[in-house]
Amino acid sequence: MGRWSALLATGLAAVTALAAAPAALAVPDTPFVGGPAGPTGWASAGTGTTGGLGAPPENTYVVGSRAELKAALANHGDPTAPKLIHVRGTIEGNQADDGRLLGEQDYAPGWNLDRYLACFGPDFAAWSDANHPWCKQMRTLRTTGSTNQKQQIQLTVPSNTTLVGLAGAALHGVYLTINTGTNIIVRNLHLEAPVDHFPSWDPGDGDGAWNARFDALSIVTGRNVWIDHCTFTDGRFPNSAAPTGPHGRPVERHDGLLDMEDATDYVTVSHNRFVDHEKTILIGSGDGKGDRDRGHLRITLHDNLFANTAQRSPRVRFGQVHSYNNYFVGAVDDADYPMRSQALGGESYFLGVGVEAKLVSEYNAFDYVGRGASADITVANFHGYQFVDLGSWFNGRPADVTGVARDKFAAARAAALADAAANGTPPPEWATHEFTTDVGWTPAGVYRYTPLQSALAVRVAVLANAGAGRLRVVPPGR
Repeated sequence: MGRWSALLATGLAAVTALAAAPAALAVPDTPFVGGPAGPTGWASAGTGTTGGLGAPPENTYVVGSRAELKAALANHGDPTAPKLIHVRGTIEGNQADDGRLLGEQDYAPGWNLDRYLACFGPDFAAWSDANHPWCKQMRTLRTTGSTNQKQQIQLTVPSNTTLVGLAGAALHGVYLTINTGTNIIVRNLHLEAPVDHFPSWDPGDGDGAWNARFDALSIVTGRNVWIDHCTFTDGRFPNSAAPTGPHGRPVERHDGLLDMEDATDYVTVSHNRFVDHEKTILIGSGDGKGDRDRGHLRITLHDNLFANTAQRSPRVRFGQVHSYNNYFVGAVDDADYPMRSQALGGESYFLGVGVEAKLVSEYNAFDYVGRGASADITVANFHGYQFVDLGSWFNGRPADVTGVARDKFAAARAAALADAAANGTPPPEWATHEFTTDVGWTPAGVYRYTPLQSALAVRVAVLANAGAGRLRVVPPGR
């Protein structure tokens, strides 16, 4: 996985020595499969998270196709009753009921990306239906195609569900969603992010940006959710293989890997691999959505691998978020997902501190290599002034991650105050605050956890245990 592999030689050797056979399912009719019997972190708070625990035999499924998974989620017309769904093999989100794999021409016959882009005129600066005879048609096809693809690939997980992968189980191009669902567990699945065949180009976003529509997993107003031992990735469709768009850059056909918004609450994201992706995890609906998110978004991320995740690992607004014992890896010159920090003139970062974020970082390991690589990559500021890091490391040595966050907030605040003074306007509300390490809460006051306290221990544990396939799941009836 690029140049950072050399940094892991010691850790990989230790992993080989330490990795034991995956744990087996202790009791075949329970939803817990090896590993921990339940979540550590925010998902253990409130009413707790047990998923489909107690599901009767008639609500226990083994599914191997999109149609079968959709039917199992509906659960005989009683979708919120406890259910345990085992995924076998690879499920394709774009697979029609007759077995065909659908593509862009199935969703929108006549769609053409080059013709769509030509309608933005010189330098891709502004759309006009009058630029070419086909522009109105392309505008309509992009909208209808996107709607048709969404109807095909979106599968929604209802309350009281455990969705777990058997050996080698994968969801390819599935837009998995949790919409107002509660008490949900997703484990041991390889999730390849959907390819949006109809992304939209926004020329007014900086020097222009793509907006793709579909996440690998999206949680909207979900509560008590545990995401554990999964792998999230762009997989077979890296950005480097995408068509070339405006300004010679690849067309961004992926949205997030895991987004959590609209008052989502009590979530633990543990022992997962997030690899090879641009916009990885977004927590919070938007800077102006405090009425929805304030007081919610209580989320724990621990023992995850973030490798070549160019941004948002995660980016946080409003939430009380705890990130500990995660392993972050990137390279300046990676062939597919280069990470260029702000210090190098880029936009890459790992932890993003946004509006009213209350982010606690503990004992995270950051390895970042290449010409000009520095600890600047660890944190980006998006107008958040409450942040604290305890005990983290950069390239194996103790790092002042809090200091990086403090300096970036101070620079953003000074610029905002100077602009306000020059324009004779009040400064933005966030700029009236001083940076503080008092985030207003402590994880130990909410739940029990025991973090590893050396960079090597974190590397070894994450590489040995994170991701799909690290648990052995016994199918029902075995």
